Amino acid sequence: MAAISFSTIQSSSSVRVLSSHPLEITPHKPLFLHRSHSTSFPSISSNPKNKSRRLFALVVVSSLKKLADAELVPVPGEADELASKFPSDSGVYAVYDKNNDLQFIGISRSIAASVLSHRKSVPDLCYSVKVGVVDEPNRTSLTQAWKSWLEEYIGATGKVPPGNQSGNTTWVRQPQQKKKPDLRLTPGRHVQLTVPLEELIDRLVKENKVVAFIKGSRSAPLCGFSQRVVGILESEGVDFESVDVLDEEYNYGLRETLKRYSNWPTFPQVFVNGELIGGCDILSSMQEKGELATVFKK
Repeated sequence: MAAISFSTIQSSSSVRVLSSHPLEITPHKPLFLHRSHSTSFPSISSNPKNKSRRLFALVVVSSLKKLADAELVPVPGEADELASKFPSDSGVYAVYDKNNDLQFIGISRSIAASVLSHRKSVPDLCYSVKVGVVDEPNRTSLTQAWKSWLEEYIGATGKVPPGNQSGNTTWVRQPQQKKKPDLRLTPGRHVQLTVPLEELIDRLVKENKVVAFIKGSRSAPLCGFSQRVVGILESEGVDFESVDVLDEEYNYGLRETLKRYSNWPTFPQVFVNGELIGGCDILSSMQEKGELATVFKK
């Protein structure tokens, strides 16, 4: 969760509220596998031509249930139970202690992952949580949702939540931990491989416990299904490798080769211990049933 300052907000997303709920290859193998750098989110523009988007953002936030009206959901002690109560979607959340005093208001690309992290690091302060999910989120719509809840609390109490006060590092890690970079299967599109691409895929999924083939990077997925899969894996606390199937420079030909290898026509695809588990729908269903944690423990 990145630290945020007050600013003019833009958005074109809708908001809804939920009531509850390495790659390491041995040196002698001729594999060209590299990690790419994470992609950061673009900064917010104040260009006048975005005025209509800023105005629409105000309409979007007006549809977000007020902080005072959102349901307070107790945080369970077990990670399996927590994943079934909180969504892995992007949105805004408010954390309360045992006395129902608000401690922190944050935004996250995976609410469940953030709540799990807080539960582990500050269990006495993370007792219950209110959640607001942002559909089709971008940086500005998430920030606007966060700002609306924060301003509501300040207006009602005359003070900033302890965790949001300047200099407080209880909730926001300093410096923010960077996500593991994505893997590249080749040194470049025009470099001839000494090993067939299908063999590279086979070694990759068999030499790493969890591998997710997604559209885009783990820090900036380029489709809703890939974003949800990344959120699910992060909420489960899984150490996984990610590969961008849309990277035509360093993963050229991967999409079609992977379809043949896995006999699975769509993406994302998640492999555990060399076996294909499935895509977004299957992982979502397994998580809801509490079956996913068992798979990753094997």
